[in-house]
Amino acid sequence: MLKPGQILDKYYLEARRDLLEIAALLDRYDAAVERGGSLPQKDKKHAVLYKSLLYLGHSNSSTGSRTETLLDFFSEI
Repeated sequence: MLKPGQILDKYYLEARRDLLEIAALLDRYDAAVERGGSLPQKDKKHAVLYKSLLYLGHSNSSTGSRTETLLDFFSEI
């Protein structure tokens, strides 16, 4: 079993890459809107992405249930 520091050492770059990819996706979305693309009515995908990011940013879960919660969010689509 890995210690907390070892987990960060092992998975940090992957998590960093994934977060940068999400930021790039949202930047592309915003740029498309600025170019005159109309916002979709009640875009559930966009809403769930933001809901997930907000949840992760404010979550202090020690139960390891973050993944399950995100899966529940994505099942709303």
